[in-house]
Amino acid sequence: MPGRRPGGHRRRWPGRGRAGAPRPGGPGAAGDAGQATVELALLLPFVALLLLVLVQAVVVARDQVLVAHAAREAVRAAAVDPDPDAARRAAEQAGPLDPDRLEVEVTGRGEVGSRVRARVRYTAGTRLPLVGRALDGVVLTGTATMRVER
Repeated sequence: MPGRRPGGHRRRWPGRGRAGAPRPGGPGAAGDAGQATVELALLLPFVALLLLVLVQAVVVARDQVLVAHAAREAVRAAAVDPDPDAARRAAEQAGPLDPDRLEVEVTGRGEVGSRVRARVRYTAGTRLPLVGRALDGVVLTGTATMRVER
């Protein structure tokens, strides 16, 4: 006979009572309907905000790498070209940083063999909603030093 085990015992399905109806409080009970949907609806905004914070952190980290690169380019230009604006131009052309938010300071340029130092400051603008306003105006700094070649 189907549904019988050897020894005459009937097979019971998990979550079902004797007549096959759902047990009260067990899986499939009427009180659990839609609980997962409600939990998802409550947690989804927090998950989205967490993702925005992570993306903004990656954008700021990328800008920091670009600022360090701009400082290296600026000091290289200052080491080979005595023109004071050469370092600024090199820093602006080093990457996709906004030139209006970029400050370049060159110090110590003397005769051949001396050390020149370039300091680049960049005010990182944020591009993401909600998170951007909280992190707007982060100042990133990069510094590089090199010997004057010409």
